[in-house]
Amino acid sequence: MRPHVVAQLAVSLDGVTSGFDVDLARFYALASLWQEDVTLIDAGTILAQENAVLAAPRRGPRAEGPLLAVVDERARVRSWDSLRELGYWSGVLALYADQTPERPPDATTRELITGYDQIDLVEVLDVLGDRGVQTVRVDTSGVLLRSCLALGLIDELALLVHPLLIGGDRWYDTGHLDLRHAGTEVFKDGVIWMRYCVTSAR
Repeated sequence: MRPHVVAQLAVSLDGVTSGFDVDLARFYALASLWQEDVTLIDAGTILAQENAVLAAPRRGPRAEGPLLAVVDERARVRSWDSLRELGYWSGVLALYADQTPERPPDATTRELITGYDQIDLVEVLDVLGDRGVQTVRVDTSGVLLRSCLALGLIDELALLVHPLLIGGDRWYDTGHLDLRHAGTEVFKDGVIWMRYCVTSAR
């Protein structure tokens, strides 16, 4: 059975995901309420933080933490050991396609290979479900999340809406989604946490 897939992102009032400060402690405290079994993220997000990951203390895998699964079609991520040891996740899983470049011969990171030249996200979720995964949280506001939405793979969406107008491209046209309101919380600084069930794509 395919797992329940959730996504949370911070946006401005006009639907932009960058150009403003986000309270990361609050963001991840709210995200932790889903208690995901797997955190799904793309290689670009990892690479953007790679220097910080490599410099961070290595606290060791967190046995009760989720598995970190990284969509890495071009095998660009090299910091697997550091990611595994950060203390957030129980382990790491590299998601590759058949045509992903060969990895170093001494690579020890677990792999899941789906699709030919692109990773098959539907199959990824099916395999994870077969392995007992119940909840997956998509931890990005970029291409990976938009791909999951376009494929109808997101079951629950949470927006941490900040009281700012930034200008620029909106993260996604939610008019293409069939959303059912599931809850709203307003914080003292004017940030609103809005949760929706995604029932289907229109």
